Parts: sequence; C-alpha cells; structure tokens
Amino acid sequence: MRKPLMRIPYTGPLPPPIIIPRYANTPAGARHALTRFLTAAEAYKGERRSPGHDPTKAVLLTGAGISVASGLADYRGTGGTYTLNRTYRPIYYHEFVTDHEARKRYWARSFLGWTTLHKARPNAAHMSVKALGEMGFINSVITQNVDSFHSMAHPDLPTIELHGYLRALVCIHCHSQLPRSEFQKSLSILNPQWTAFLEEMLATGALDSENPAERRAKGLKSNPDGDVDVPDASYTTFRYPACPTCLAHPPKLEDGTRARVEVDSDGAWSPRSTAGVLKPAVVMFGESIASNIKTAAEEAIDNAGRILVIGSSLATYSAWRLVKQAKERNMPIGILNLGGVRGEDSFFSDLGPSNDGEMGIRCNESADKLLPMVVEDLKGSHMPDTGGIHRTLNVGNSEVVKS
Repeated sequence: MRKPLMRIPYTGPLPPPIIIPRYANTPAGARHALTRFLTAAEAYKGERRSPGHDPTKAVLLTGAGISVASGLADYRGTGGTYTLNRTYRPIYYHEFVTDHEARKRYWARSFLGWTTLHKARPNAAHMSVKALGEMGFINSVITQNVDSFHSMAHPDLPTIELHGYLRALVCIHCHSQLPRSEFQKSLSILNPQWTAFLEEMLATGALDSENPAERRAKGLKSNPDGDVDVPDASYTTFRYPACPTCLAHPPKLEDGTRARVEVDSDGAWSPRSTAGVLKPAVVMFGESIASNIKTAAEEAIDNAGRILVIGSSLATYSAWRLVKQAKERNMPIGILNLGGVRGEDSFFSDLGPSNDGEMGIRCNESADKLLPMVVEDLKGSHMPDTGGIHRTLNVGNSEVVKS
C-alpha cells in the first residue's frame, strides 16, 4: 500500500486541560459552571448577524468522546486509538477510490465492526442534548461523529453531520445511496468464511465492546468507526458487491463514454469495471467536506450566541475552525472534554477573573455523567429568555440568582 500523502494530525499527546473557572475542577463545580454558561441571559456581545440569530442559545459541537459511553471507540482519549496505537492510520480517500485491494481491506474490517456499531444506541449524554433542545437552551448541533446517534436521539433538533454517517453507502460514480444493513447482508453472502469467523467472534464475546484493551485480550485491534483489525489476516480474498444502480444502468464517465460494470458469478464487483464502487457515506481522510455542509455549519455558528464543545479534542481542522469562527465573533466558548484540546488556551486567553462561567468554561469531565446533572438543574429553573429578567437556578443543593 502506498505511503500516505498526508499525516494524521495531532496523534501525539495534547497539553493538559486548563480548567475555567477554577472551581470547575470537581464534578460539582463543573456542574455549576456549565449551568451558568448555558443560562447566561445574553453573554454574547457581538452584533446580531441574521434574522435567525438568537444570542441566548448555544450551538453544540460534538466529537467521538460523547459516544464512548455507548461502547464506541474514540481517537485521542485515554483509551483512544491514537493514544494506544501510534502506528494506526485510517484509509485515505484516494486509496479507497483507486485501489481494489485497499477496498477489500476496508470492507473486511468494517464487516466485522459493523455489528457493534449497529447495535449501539445513544447514551445519557445524547439524551441530555435532546432535553437541552426541548428546553430551549440550544438551537442546533454540529457533530463530527458518523454514528448518527444525535439524529436517533433527537430527530427534531437541527443536526449537521459534518463528516457524514456510516449507516448508509453512496456510489462514487452515480451517487445513489444504499442502506448499510443491506450492504452487510450482501457482504455476508459473498464471504461465507468471514461470516463464520464473525459468528465465532460474536459467540465468544470478542465484539461485545470497542474497548481497545478488551479487544486486544481477544486477539483483535479496535479502531474507531467500526474498524476491526485482525492481526496477520489476509484480506485479499474478501469480496464486495457492485452498486446495484450502476449495474442496472451503467453511468457515463467524465469523457462521455459509457462505464463498464461487471460482477462475478456471485455478484461481487469485478476489477474490470470502470464504475459501480460504493463507499461509506462519510468524509474520509483526504476527502473534502461538501460545500453545503460547510456552509450549514458556519450558519449554525452565526445563528447562536455561544458554542459548547462536547467530547472533541478539535484535532481536525474542520472542527477547530468552527470554534475559531465563534471566537472571531466574540461568542462565549465552552468546552467539556476529557483530556487536552487543540489550541484551547487561545480560546480563553482574554477571560478575566470575574468570569464565573457566563463568558466561558472548560471542564474535564465525562459528558454522560455531567450533562444529566445539568439537565436536572435546568428543569428546576425558569426557561431561558431574551429579556434579561431575573432567573433562579437550582444548582446542586445551592440556589443562584442571575440577571
């Protein structure tokens, strides 16, 4: 396999987190600070930028850390792939598009990992996000995750999936989509030996969790996004189906000629084909985010009064630039993440000692534990408003009066 044209950003350790305000260094303090951050009447000091701009509401930016409690692996947490396996790198877009052998490897590993992702469900943090939306504290969610948990947990809250979703496939030639569950059935039929191996892994419980340590103990390597590495396994015999739309109606290529789509006697894609390649409906490394998705994310930032980052180290530029955009708009920034975050010191450099959470917070706590407690506090308070009226908040066992 060719050497990658790019390196994965920030695979090394990030600086330790800074805690803001200082009392947020305990779960109780973080609970207090996050509640104050979400309920600040109008901490935003910039100009109203659009008719949809609401300076009292937050936009959320979530990463892999919010889904760890659902049993999914992350990238840069204490048990993350880049933390425990420094040599790991995911497949690149150009490799997937051009290399038949690379696609075999990808789909074989995804075939094994799909069962864990498919049966995983939203956790307490996702349900808390739903509650925050219902109570009017947030107006949209931007997620780097590809697990679709936000859409499952709160379908009525506007959600922008920055990097796509794994529960569907898209043809790189005709752009038609196919459900991932249907594709999984085809992979099973085309690869009976791998199917038997998968059934054995399920029977032994080797795939019950994506926890890297548990997987290693059973001879597997666990990577994010449903990728399961079987050391020393040969992927060259693995087969995958062709796009059914291209097979029935071969599309025209860029040069105007009709594409050739061939399959073997079992229906597996043939390397003699010039089209019909399905890929996961996610943005792979080296692939650009669609312009309409980028625009929607930028507009979501502009329509909010503050931004709260949950479970992301902001190591990817697509996420970091959105927080940078919020900073440039003079929006209060909140970060709830276990471990360091890329450039976090610059996001809080101008906060004065009087900040008690209204203008910014940085908490080093688990989202699935902290967010439900914050929701509990907010359910006992008055609903947010835009008129600057006094509100009484029940924070833990204390009462805080804000204006």
